[in-house]
Amino acid sequence: MFMGLFASPERVRPLFGCKSEGVNMRGCRSFQTAAITRRSALQIGGLSLAGLSLPRLLASEAAAARRVATAKHVIFLHQFGGPSHIDTFDMKPAAPDSIRGEFKPIASSVPGQPVCEHLPRWAENLDAWAQVRSVNHRMKNHNSACYYSLTGQAPPTDDIRLRDTQELFPAFGSVVSKFLGSGSEGVPAFVAYPHRLSDGSISPGQHASFLGKGHDPYFFQSDPNADDFNLPELQLPDTITLDRLGSRRELLQIVDRQSDQLQRMAEVQGMGQFQQQALSILSSPRLKQAFDLSQESDALRDAYGRTTYGQSCLLARRLIEADVRFVNVYFARGIGGKGSQGWDTHQENFKDLRERLLPITDQTVPTLINDLQQRGLLDETLVLWMGEFGRGPKIGDRDGKGRGHWPECYTVMMAGGGVRGGAVYGASDAQGAYPADNPVGPEDITATLYHALGLDPHAEILDAVGRPFPLTPGRPIDELFG
Repeated sequence: MFMGLFASPERVRPLFGCKSEGVNMRGCRSFQTAAITRRSALQIGGLSLAGLSLPRLLASEAAAARRVATAKHVIFLHQFGGPSHIDTFDMKPAAPDSIRGEFKPIASSVPGQPVCEHLPRWAENLDAWAQVRSVNHRMKNHNSACYYSLTGQAPPTDDIRLRDTQELFPAFGSVVSKFLGSGSEGVPAFVAYPHRLSDGSISPGQHASFLGKGHDPYFFQSDPNADDFNLPELQLPDTITLDRLGSRRELLQIVDRQSDQLQRMAEVQGMGQFQQQALSILSSPRLKQAFDLSQESDALRDAYGRTTYGQSCLLARRLIEADVRFVNVYFARGIGGKGSQGWDTHQENFKDLRERLLPITDQTVPTLINDLQQRGLLDETLVLWMGEFGRGPKIGDRDGKGRGHWPECYTVMMAGGGVRGGAVYGASDAQGAYPADNPVGPEDITATLYHALGLDPHAEILDAVGRPFPLTPGRPIDELFG
C-alpha cells in the first residue's frame, strides 16, 4: 500500500481535505506544513503496525508543524543596489570621520535609537519598526546577492553572470502562492512591479521557478505615477462580455478534463494554471478597482509622493486591501548610476543619499506605514524593507566619496504583521563592519517572514528533479514577536 509513497515522493501535498492544486490552504483550519515529509513516510509502515494509524500520524505531523499566523499579507520593499546601513539606521557617530561620514544622527520615537538626519519622518514612526542589525552573508555581486535576498537561499556561485534557471529557488511570493493560494477569487496571490531587476542580466529569484508558471507573480512594468497608468490586460475587448468569458472558461475546463496526457506535461500544466489565473482576474472587478489610483484623494497621493516609488507603495496598500497576499515593490530596475536610480552608491554616496534616495524614502515609507495603521491593516500586514547587502564602512570607494558593497553586516527593517515595534535584534561592531551580537543570515529573515504568515519554514518542497528541500534552512527570529 505504501510502496508507491516510498518509490515516488509526490509534490507538496495538503492535509485534511484541502485542495491539492496550488496547495490552497485558505480553507484549512489546521495549517499545515502542506507536506508529508520523507521522515513521516518512512514511519508510516512501522507505526501503523504498532497501533498509530495513518490518520493519527497525519494529525500528529500537522500539529507539530502548526504555526499561528500573525500576518495575512506581506509588502516587500526591495531596495536594489544595497542601502548603506551606516548612513541610515545603524549610524556610528563615535567612529572616525573616514567611517561615520557626513550625516548626523537625530533622535527618534525609540529612546536611544537615533537615525539619519535625512530621515526625519521615519524617525517619528521608528517605534512601528523592528530592526535586525546583524544580517550577513558572503555574496558580493549584485545578481547573486539579489537572488539571496529574494529567495532566502544561498546561490550556487557568487557571480554577476548568475542566470535564472529551473534549478534555482522561487521568489518568496511564489512560495506563498503555492502554500497559501489566493486570498480571494479573481485576485492573484502574488503581484510584483514596476521594474524587472537586472544587473547586466535579469537577476534570478523574481519568479516561481520549479513551482510552475501558475505561481509566477502577476507582473507589470507600467508606471503607477504616469497620467495614463492602466493595465490593458485587465480590460476586456468590447466584443467579449463577462457571460462570454464565463462560457469560455467552462469550455477550457472541459478540454482540460479530456487532456490527460497534457496534464502530465509540467510546462503545459503551468501554462494552464497561468491561463486560469488570467481568466479569473478578467472576470472579477476587484483587482481592476485596486489599480484605479484615481479613487484616492489628491492629498493622499501627494503625501505618498508623486514618484514611481511613491505611487507604487500607494498601489501596494490598495492591493493588500483587495486581498493580494504578497506584493513586491522594486525601488529601481537597476543597481544605481545614471538612469537606474538604485542604491549602489560607489561614487557619490552622500550626494545620492542626500539629494535623491533618502528624500524619496522618507516621504513614501512612513506614509505607507501611517496609512496602513489608520486603515487597521498594519497589524495583519508585514512590511519588509531591505536590499541585497549594505555598504562598506570605509569611505573612499572609487573616487573617494563612495562606499563599496558590504554583505558582511547590514540592517533589515520590519514593521507590522505581529512584529514588535521598536525592537532591535543583533548589533554591529563599532565600525558597522561585522556582527558583534546575534548574527543572522538571509535564511533567518526568510524563516521569520514565513513564520509570520503561519508557514512552517522547514516544510519540504521538491525541486525540479524531485529532491526535497526545506523552504529555508533558517531559524525564525522569535524575539521580534510578542
